[in-house]
Amino acid sequence: MKQAGFGSAGNPDSFYAAGFKASVEMPAWLRAQGLDAYEYQCSRGVTIREGTARAIGDAARTHGVRLSIHAPYFINLATEDETIAGNTKRHFLKSLGVARWMGADRVVFHIGGPGKQPRSRAVERAKRLFAAVLDEATGAGLLEGVFLAPETMGKQNQLGNLEEVLEFCALSKRVIPTFDFGHLHAVTGGRYTTRGEFAAAFDRVAEKLGEEVAANIQIHFSRIEFTKAGERRHWTFRDPYGPPHEPLLEVIAERGYTPRIICESAGTQAEDAKAMREYYLSLLGRR
Repeated sequence: MKQAGFGSAGNPDSFYAAGFKASVEMPAWLRAQGLDAYEYQCSRGVTIREGTARAIGDAARTHGVRLSIHAPYFINLATEDETIAGNTKRHFLKSLGVARWMGADRVVFHIGGPGKQPRSRAVERAKRLFAAVLDEATGAGLLEGVFLAPETMGKQNQLGNLEEVLEFCALSKRVIPTFDFGHLHAVTGGRYTTRGEFAAAFDRVAEKLGEEVAANIQIHFSRIEFTKAGERRHWTFRDPYGPPHEPLLEVIAERGYTPRIICESAGTQAEDAKAMREYYLSLLGRR
């Protein structure tokens, strides 16, 4: 039976504490922890060499670890600056190129910020540039087997609330959502703590994009401290912040959904991903 996948965003502290150094060692290490997903971080720029990317991909296939990539934070689809717009296109294409080398099937990205534009105008500008990115990537064959996955954001001054992410996903079958429930918790001032709230998010995906997409979205999860402006800081499962993971996993298990859940805890990504997986498996056992 196909199950939800669980893994780490980047390399956790315990990976380095165990004496490992290189990301090519992560797939084997994650599998030894009972995990089966890894999100490689290009968030500070796409600098990985082709040989290294292919080696990570080979290791992931050997150990049954599913790969995604986080594209650079420098992306801003809503920019009014033509130089930044050109760079944004290049960041997308380079990230997709790495995904092809690695065998990663998802590239997560942030939409960007509105700047001084009205939010609605910024969204429309961002969608136009994204459509151009999709055209260029399709023409280059970079979207074959790869999904682009816009992420819900945690700050009020960032584009990427739930509805905006779904608007971008509606532009192409090669675009699926990344729901960061820590971000959604922060930007809504503390929501996404109950089964009903998590279920409503999946229901909205199904309504807009179909049940199959809802069942297989990318998920980011961590505990997050927030202020009125939104996200302040990521924490760990040991810290007294929300959202709780249990009601989310209860909805996923009850519905038989199979998302890929990437933990973004501060340094304890693998440990907290493992805690989520163990709770999820206990739910499957009860069923």
